[in-house]
Order: sequence, then structure tokens, then C-alpha cells
Amino acid sequence: MTTSSRTLGDWFSEFGREAFRLETLDDYSQSGGVDAYQAFLAGGGQPESFRTAAWVETVANATRSGRRMYRVHVLARPLTEYLRFELAWGYHRNMAAGEEFFILDTTSQENPLPAAPDFWLFDDERVAEMSYDGNGKYLGAEFLTGAVAARFRAYRDIAMANAVPFTEWWAEHGE
Repeated sequence: MTTSSRTLGDWFSEFGREAFRLETLDDYSQSGGVDAYQAFLAGGGQPESFRTAAWVETVANATRSGRRMYRVHVLARPLTEYLRFELAWGYHRNMAAGEEFFILDTTSQENPLPAAPDFWLFDDERVAEMSYDGNGKYLGAEFLTGAVAARFRAYRDIAMANAVPFTEWWAEHGE
């Protein structure tokens, strides 16, 4: 079942217990934080607008109220330039606000989720299936509820069973 009465922003403010994200792409560079990504590539410092982005407040508000926000990124080494940026700057920034991160590294193992799309799963019931173009630009989300959520819960469970905490992975493979 597709729902259209809510936006993704609504779902972030309205979820009750947890919001889980599966990331499967190597490049989201056209989906936000473009200036920060350019600064990272140029060896500069983090722009103030990146450090204080609205997303950081969204995460902080959720986690301060006892709700969990967490994600798994499926990736393989060597990291793309974008993944180096996302993990070094974005994940560390968001962790300070309370978001949890896990890495499913497929460098030396088969990807257990080869057909899984990018998505957010809210409270095990509501799904925002994300769409991106080939250049990492966010195109929108399809909002799903009902029986289809079981497929996304299974994706989450497989991802979490095969992932390691980001801090552990970063200590071994970070740059």
C-alpha cells in the first residue's frame, strides 16, 4: 500500500521507537551537503552550514527523546571519494547527535542483500523506499505500509546480522 498524505520529514518527527536506514550506494554527492563535499575534496574545514545542518537537530531531537536512529551502509573497499567524505565527516557528525552506524563491508564477502533498495523503515511498519539517479541525486521516496513492510524488516535484519559497528570498522579501515 502506498501512502501519500505524509512526507519523509513528517515521518522523522512522528516515528515512535526507531528509524532504520539502509544505504547501498557509493555516491550520494548530489543529495545534500554539496558544499561540504567540495570542501572535503579540497582539504578544507567543515563549513558551519554542514556542522549545524537541520538533519543534526532532527537526529538530536529524536535521540534525546529516547527514540533510536540507526543505519547500515553496504560498501566495499577501496572507498569512493564520496564514501570517504560521508564516513569521515557525516557519520562522525551524526554520531555526536546520537545516530548509530554500522558497516556491511562486502570487500571480502558476498553481499547478502544484492537486490535491496535504499530505504528508511520507521517503527517496523512504515517504509520510505528511496530513489536516486546514477550521479547520487535524490529523486524522491515511495511511501509504503502494510504487508510489504515485512520485506524491509527482513532486509534490516539481514543487514544488522552481517554488519559491524562503524567505530569498530573505522578503527580498522578508516582513513
